This record gives sequence, C-alpha cells and structure tokens, in this order.
Amino acid sequence: MEVNFTNVQDSFILNNGVKIPCVGFGTWRVKDGEEAYNSVRWALDAGYRHIDTATAYENESSIGKALKDSGIERKEIFITTKLGNSDHGYKKTVAAFNKSLELLQTDYLDLYLIHWPNPIMFRDNWKNANAESWKAFEEFYEQGKIKAIGVSNFWEHHLDALKENAKILPQVNQIRLCPGETQDNVVKYCKEKNILLEAYSPFGAGKVFDVPELQNLAKKYEKNIAQICLMWCLQNGFLPLPKSVTKERIISNMDCFGFTLSEEDMNIISGLTGVCGMTRNPDLTEF
Repeated sequence: MEVNFTNVQDSFILNNGVKIPCVGFGTWRVKDGEEAYNSVRWALDAGYRHIDTATAYENESSIGKALKDSGIERKEIFITTKLGNSDHGYKKTVAAFNKSLELLQTDYLDLYLIHWPNPIMFRDNWKNANAESWKAFEEFYEQGKIKAIGVSNFWEHHLDALKENAKILPQVNQIRLCPGETQDNVVKYCKEKNILLEAYSPFGAGKVFDVPELQNLAKKYEKNIAQICLMWCLQNGFLPLPKSVTKERIISNMDCFGFTLSEEDMNIISGLTGVCGMTRNPDLTEF
C-alpha cells in the first residue's frame, strides 16, 4: 500500500466519513497521575492530535486534565476510550460512558470501543451483553455524543454475532498488530467490511527492539526500529498507536514518514512470527 501521509495529523477516513488522525498516541500501562499527564502533554505539544485510552487503563482522569490544560480546542483532538469489561450490558454501558466523559472533561467522544468481546464475567452470555452495549453505543452515536463507534480484540465470529442485531456496523476494530503478528483472518474480514484496523502495541511491548532483522532494516533505511514498525503498519493500512512516556521518543515516533518499505522488506517484517509473542485468544481471557 502506498502511503500518502506526511505527518501524524493526516487522516484515515472511516466508513461513516469521519476523519481520524493516522497515528494515535497510546496510553496502555501509562500510570495515572504525573506519568499520564506529562506524556499526553508532551504528545500534544509535539503535534499528536489523536489520544487513545480506556477505562481499564485507569488513567482517564489525568488524560482529561492534560487535554484541558493543553489549551488546544476540543474539536482539534480525536479522543478514544473503551468500555470496561465489567460494564457490558445496556445500563452499565450508559453509566460507564457518562463516567468516561466526566473523567476526560468532555461532552462527546470521537471514538468509543467495546474493549474485549468476551469478558470472563459475561462468558455465558457474551453475545447478548455485547448486543446490549452496542445498542447504547448506537444511541449515543445517533445523539451526536460519539462520532464513531467500534470494537477492540474482536475476531470474525464476534463481529458476525454483533451484526445480528446491529443497525450500524463498527467503524474500527483495534487489535494487536506488530511485526510477526498479522492476524491475517480478522484483518481480511475487516478490510472486506471497510472496518479500519487500529494496531495497538505496534512495538510488541518493546520486544521489537531486540530483533536482528529489524535492526538491519533500521540501518538500511536510516530510521530507528520504532519508525520502521510504524511505517510497516501504515503501509498495511493499519493505524498505529505507539506508546511512550519519554519525551524524546514521543517526538521521534512522529518522524516515521518520508520513506517507503519495499515489498520484500514488508514481507520480512510480517514473517517474523513469534518475535513479539502471540496474541491472546479473546475467548479465553481471565478478566
């Protein structure tokens, strides 16, 4: 895939016409308080306009404060958060959504996702629980309180089940995509349905930096490994969500444009099976 993006504020266009900045700032495992606040402020100061969090990350409050203190107009920032695993079902979803708005100090979300399709506490009725949550998502979407709605960690059978009662198909599926972890079946399914794939943990939780093949490619392209991984995502049509709490790396990750990986090198990266560990089965999670 040819990439026409030149900076992190360039956009993918979702299947409902909403623009979403092509690289987001991830906040998984970013501690609430000073770490979350500072990293988001640094990201915004550097030029990021797409911030991704979740109820489960327990850092929405600090991120909301950082967003407010940045002085950047709300309409200029794309904010994503996710429904917690204990909040599935219609009433719980409504309450959780409103709580996230409060913590993030906003009156609408740009994107809201069901974080996991089959939490352990809903294992016996996950289809119905997702359908009820999605009903609330659709209502908020129709009311203009969410600009786009989607899911995370959903495989094909989860999406098929959701479609049975949905009026609106997901605009996004956020899944684990990184060198050697390409989730080919669900990627093919989503691309056929025009569901944008977001790549969380594009650095394989840091494991990519020890991979010799990626070290060689970094030298070849005169880029660092993180930048190679981000361009690999973009050329695959994935929206990456790099995470860092280091100011210099936050800025460096933005400089992933201006070069193109060859088809051969794209295939080398995709074929690094297992170097970052394998994705957990969402039907066997214990949370």
